[in-house]
Amino acid sequence: MNTESAEEVKESVKAYYGKTLKSSDDLQSNACKLGEKQMSNAVESALKLVHKEVSSKFYGCGLVAPEAIDGLHILDLGSGSGQDCFVLSKLVGEHGHVTGVDMTKEQVDIANKYVEYHAEQFGYSKPNTDFKLGEMERLFDVGIQDRTIDIIISNCVVNLTADKRVVLKEAYRVLKDGGEVYFSDVYTDTKLPEEVRKDEVLWGEGIGGALHWKELIELCKEVGFSKPYLVTARPFVVEPHLRQPLGKAQFVAATYRLFKAPNRSEKVASRVTYKGTIEDNPNELKLSVHNTFTRKTKVVSADVAGVLSASRFSKHFEFQPLEPGTTAPVDDVCIDADPFAYCASNKVAPGACCPKPVKVEN
Repeated sequence: MNTESAEEVKESVKAYYGKTLKSSDDLQSNACKLGEKQMSNAVESALKLVHKEVSSKFYGCGLVAPEAIDGLHILDLGSGSGQDCFVLSKLVGEHGHVTGVDMTKEQVDIANKYVEYHAEQFGYSKPNTDFKLGEMERLFDVGIQDRTIDIIISNCVVNLTADKRVVLKEAYRVLKDGGEVYFSDVYTDTKLPEEVRKDEVLWGEGIGGALHWKELIELCKEVGFSKPYLVTARPFVVEPHLRQPLGKAQFVAATYRLFKAPNRSEKVASRVTYKGTIEDNPNELKLSVHNTFTRKTKVVSADVAGVLSASRFSKHFEFQPLEPGTTAPVDDVCIDADPFAYCASNKVAPGACCPKPVKVEN
């Protein structure tokens, strides 16, 4: 997409989310109206404390709440009204910090309106959130320096950008070594025609800009991230009145995690044992749909061992070298990352990876 087209997309998205949509009820797709994702007690409790005006402006397709984040600095790309930021600001604790970046002024204004409110709700002596008006493709412009962020989240926003490659490159730049991108988005099983790419409603609904899921694999490889690890996925149902230009294209709402991990030459297959030391995950830790760890020792590939040992999860695992003659597993990136195969094999019901609405008590 050329520069002129990219700017047109940005202006269209700003108008759609700043002026056209008044609440999540105005969305024409079911991204946030169907489906349910199990939440930890901590996440559910935090959601109940989020102000109702912030929640009413929530337009994401999946609650993004990674594990083991106490005291960390989290960056939310496309933070919108700030719902995910405020939930995570409770989870990182008073000594952690959450920064939101969004290019829609109306959304940033709402988030900033409730910074002090949520600090008081959580019992903090001062706020641990800040919101910046800016573009996720140009994080340096809003003061995000190299290797300063522990985790990046994004909630159904990357597909609204014209150049996903630039977004991932910026994410890689600002992440610390061992850092993670944990994000929900909409993906398709085919490359979409130009007609769809130019449709402002389809783009604004997160459909027109959806990546073919295999493109994500290629972008990760190009930028330097680990392979994408699929965390959850559900078939994404497009409303009938929006379907005609899409042909037979199918969609999923999926959550992936990417790591800024060391080079493959530094990784070795290992035996790993989860210690059960992550709060809210005492019995098991689910890295991805294909990698769940319990207190029972498990042999993992070089890629998985490398991610675990390089990331914040390292202190929660014991690592042992393989005995001579032990066969080490080799990951198949396409099988592991395919959200359509996962949904089909697990008979996942249509919907989206959003949480069930939580009653707001304020």
